[in-house]
Amino acid sequence: MEEIIHFDQQLLLALNGSGSPVLDRFFMMVTCTGTWIPLLLLLLYIILKNRPWREALFFFIGMALVVLIADRFTSGFCKPTVHRFRPSHEPALEGLVDLVGDYRGGLYGFISSHAANTFGLWTFIALYLRRRGITFTVLLWACLSSYSRIYLGLHYPGDILCGALFGICDGILCLGIFLYACQRIGLPLRPQWPVAPTALGYNSNPEGIQSRDVRLFTVAFLITLLVMIILSFIPGLFV
Repeated sequence: MEEIIHFDQQLLLALNGSGSPVLDRFFMMVTCTGTWIPLLLLLLYIILKNRPWREALFFFIGMALVVLIADRFTSGFCKPTVHRFRPSHEPALEGLVDLVGDYRGGLYGFISSHAANTFGLWTFIALYLRRRGITFTVLLWACLSSYSRIYLGLHYPGDILCGALFGICDGILCLGIFLYACQRIGLPLRPQWPVAPTALGYNSNPEGIQSRDVRLFTVAFLITLLVMIILSFIPGLFV
């Protein structure tokens, strides 16, 4: 176990920080949940546009359940039970971990809530919608968000890995609950969806989501990244 902990610490030091104020500002924006709210709202709009309102409602509840379970398990159980210091609070790593604006987070970090939440949502969304563009876009978001925690010195790679694994299991569990609820009320399920009245019209796409909406979601994600990159070059902003 000591060898694993030592390896985890060394891997953290190899991946943490960069000494670049531009990257510091970028990853501070990436790690902030509020940065991604517009993209989440766009996804909710796409679901409402393409799926029956009852199915959309269950979908939103399923996403909320993923986050609730992930947050309660990571922050409500694991962190106060395991008591593993974040790298930013680890006495043995004092002065070795690059911190941004002396941001240290809470005292304990195992397992990562960010990783559990983002990978849980990715699993839930990807397995149900099964649209390649949305799947890869949300995966990139999950990876960026999770790595930002290592970059900022708030989590070890092991915290991220375990959080991601739990999130995947959480997403699968919530998807099962969601599909069961849809079956109980007689909603059409994959592999093909027939013509369906939605909150914003009709959708006859057998894949459930219009291709143009998949492209819209991907483009919106790339625009969000571009805006963050541009803002990162403004000195004194955020950090």
